[in-house]
Amino acid sequence: MAVSSTVRGARPLADRVDSFFAGLGQGFNAYLERRSRSEEIRRLDAMSDAELAAMGISRDRIAHHVFRDLFYL
Repeated sequence: MAVSSTVRGARPLADRVDSFFAGLGQGFNAYLERRSRSEEIRRLDAMSDAELAAMGISRDRIAHHVFRDLFYL
């Protein structure tokens, strides 16, 4: 015997809870990604110009280097 709702658009509680936690997880993943990139920017910025040059990066291109996989700049 199947149970169905007579209310249009009604979703079972389990689906709403799953959606809530899925959204929460996406936000947390974005936070972790941003945090790790911020730490990489700080690490590179703390290097000397000679160290950056050895890596092929100029100081004004640090952000471009860190986000190179997301944007073509």
